Amino acid sequence: MIPSKRGIQGLTMRFLPFSDAVSDALPLGQLLRLSLFQVSVGMAAVMLLGTLNRVMIVELGVAATIVAIMIAIPVLVAPFRALLGFRSDTYRSAIGWKRIPYLWFGSLWQFGGLAIMPMGLLVLSGDQAAGPDWAGEVGAALAFLLTGIGMHMTQTAGLALAADRATEETRPQVVALLYVMFLVGMGVSAIIVGALLQNFSALRLVQVIQGAAVVTLLLNLVALWKQEKVIPMTRDERAAPRPLFRDAWNDLASGGAAGRLLVVVFLGTMAFNMQDVLLEPYGGEVLGLSVSATTLLTALWALGALLGFGLAARWLKAATDPYRMAARGILIGLVAFCAVIFAAPLESAPIFFAGAFGIGLGGGLFAVATLTAAMTLETAGAAGKGLALGAWGAAQATAAGLSIFIGGAVRDLVNTAAGNGSLGEALSTNATGYSVVYHTEIGLLFITLIALGPLVKARAVTKPQAGPVGLADFPT
Repeated sequence: MIPSKRGIQGLTMRFLPFSDAVSDALPLGQLLRLSLFQVSVGMAAVMLLGTLNRVMIVELGVAATIVAIMIAIPVLVAPFRALLGFRSDTYRSAIGWKRIPYLWFGSLWQFGGLAIMPMGLLVLSGDQAAGPDWAGEVGAALAFLLTGIGMHMTQTAGLALAADRATEETRPQVVALLYVMFLVGMGVSAIIVGALLQNFSALRLVQVIQGAAVVTLLLNLVALWKQEKVIPMTRDERAAPRPLFRDAWNDLASGGAAGRLLVVVFLGTMAFNMQDVLLEPYGGEVLGLSVSATTLLTALWALGALLGFGLAARWLKAATDPYRMAARGILIGLVAFCAVIFAAPLESAPIFFAGAFGIGLGGGLFAVATLTAAMTLETAGAAGKGLALGAWGAAQATAAGLSIFIGGAVRDLVNTAAGNGSLGEALSTNATGYSVVYHTEIGLLFITLIALGPLVKARAVTKPQAGPVGLADFPT
């Protein structure tokens, strides 16, 4: 018996990754196209936080302090994501679009920042024939600012559009898919950009970064094409007064869960990201691992994060409470950081690698769970999905930037004191600074778990949960 065409299509959809994210309102083709904005944002993140970080310090000879300031600029604009999300909620156009204009203009900001960035970096490095001495600093800062604004605007509007189009049943799977595409964008672009810049030259730098700008615009143009319905608005509807951001924020916070969720996101992101710039140096300096061995840490972290996204999609599909799932991610993170700490006295590389994998797994679960919770927040009055997702993004991005800076600073300060003998003979090792940072992250995870507890209990009162009682269910 020859299977029918419909049967073959159904069988293919069953085994296709994230096929359960598809719905009549958001078919597979449109969902995959929409997810391309995450690829462009992931590519820009790799450029700003990875590739250009190394290029500016090593090849261009820019002072590390200046580099840190430039990288911090996109983080400084992260709090404005809540305002951007609110504006996309209340935007009124003649054809009825709300999210698409912000996706488009975010793409233009991102394109513009990357387009002028190589010239600003070259001038910053001293390759300047005319103009004021401060031209390099201003040009590079402007490029990082434009790129950062574009990334935040694109991601906020894109996530809000995905939340608008997904159904209640498919929204968790859509969230997991978007996060996977973000990791894919980071991984693929890191490999390609690294290969292209292997034989470094000023001309090659210009070509690669401006090529990334063109790819960004093309990806986002394909992503936003025909993703929002055209619903014409009358002139009176467009002229009607729009709600104020202050009123919308009060409406969002009036439910009680939004404010606590943002605190949980901020604390949890701080806890998981403080080790971002320390994991590979820890492996090389403390455990004596080779460069190739420490490079595997990023792959293991990404593999753990991907597994976390897959588990999140599966558990959320089974109606698992996202707050309870976030608690699972925190508990996994606690075990993972303990493994990283004990790897030094035990001199065990396998335990260290297992810890890196666990950090990715726990962080992935936590991120997807809290983003899903933000998408499903009950909003009232002037508050909308864009504001909720923008507030989540603002808390997450701000905490990530601050935690990376704090982690590096604490490690340097403690290791300096340990090297001087100020902490005693027992702590006069190069592992002390790293250990203090990892213990701080464990403490932050416990604090996050305490802050999360009332959200789990509140959801349990309104929506009974199946399964065993977790640590986050206990009174706090």
